[in-house]
Amino acid sequence: MSRGLLEVVVVAASGLPNVDFLNKIDPYVVVQYKGQERKTSIARGQGGNPEWHQKLTFRAEYPGSGSDYHINLKLMDHDTFSSDDFIGQTMINVEDLLGLGVENGSYEMNPTKFRVIGNDKSYHGEIKVGVKFTKTSDYNGDEEEFGGWKNSYGDESDD
Repeated sequence: MSRGLLEVVVVAASGLPNVDFLNKIDPYVVVQYKGQERKTSIARGQGGNPEWHQKLTFRAEYPGSGSDYHINLKLMDHDTFSSDDFIGQTMINVEDLLGLGVENGSYEMNPTKFRVIGNDKSYHGEIKVGVKFTKTSDYNGDEEEFGGWKNSYGDESDD
């Protein structure tokens, strides 16, 4: 098994529907991968065509536990005085990207557009996302771990 960093670059979105009746939407993205969750900043006042250009980093293993190698991106509209509104979501399968990253040391998918799908299964715009996996270590199960991660510094002494 190999471990590494999965970097998700949330670039921009386009064609998002206005789910606010009075104002422009203030979208942000919730990115989830294998129980980990990160959020972009809120694109205040940018409406249906926001830009973030934000990199979010996740821990990744390949092959890891389970077989779900999907990044889930949920687009939300920030509301100040009520709960945030769901705009739509998309999923990106990264199993092949992880495999190629383990084999080559790293592998990158350049920013690509993905369809955003709403609760009603209809098209709700597009989101542009890039993904990169960089291998940091191999793990065979016999090595000592600290906090769930192998000590990557290689300094075994306390001298």
